[in-house]
Formats: sequence, structure tokens, C-alpha cells
Amino acid sequence: MAVVLMAVVVLAAVLALGAARLGGALVARARADAAADAAALAAADMLALGRGEQAAGTAAQETATANDAHLVRCDCRGRFATVEVEVPVPAVGMLGRPARGTARAEVRLECQFGC
Repeated sequence: MAVVLMAVVVLAAVLALGAARLGGALVARARADAAADAAALAAADMLALGRGEQAAGTAAQETATANDAHLVRCDCRGRFATVEVEVPVPAVGMLGRPARGTARAEVRLECQFGC
């Protein structure tokens, strides 16, 4: 009887740890998506103001950093800003890979003249 009880306790602990890990990964994914959205909007703002691709990339980098994310890629050309960011996933040891978020923002021409 004691062996069965111990097995149930161990199984419950493993399931709880798995649920906590899954929850942490989902939260990190949401944070990565939010940071990517903000970075893409900041980059598109620089493009809309005519400040150029370099200023757009800098704005995306600063915004990603302010949201505790790492900017992986920023493609800011013409009217489009596409960014990809990573956010670390809390995990036991080195088991976790970072969560990635991607977003794209467009500068619409009618908005350059006042919406």
C-alpha cells in the first residue's frame, strides 16, 4: 500500500511540474508576441516619420529591450516593418528554449497625411 501511495505522490509531482512548465512557456510566448508587436509598431513609426531603416531598426531594438526581449531580426524596408524577438522561458536547468514572437506593421499611405 505504501508503494502505491508513493507512486501516486511521485506521479502527481511530475504532472504538477509539467503543468507549471507548460504554463511558463505559454506566458513567455504571450510576452514574446507582445514585445514583437510593440517593436514592429515602433519601427513602423520611424518609417512613417521618414527617419529611415536604421532609425527603424534602432527603435525596434530599444522597444524589444524595454519589453525584456532580444531582437533576433528586423526587416524594415519601404512601408513594412517585420520583427522577430525572443523571450527566455523559465525552466529547470537548461531544458527551456526561448519563446519567439514575430510581428509585422505596415505604414499606410493615407496615415502619413493625417488619419
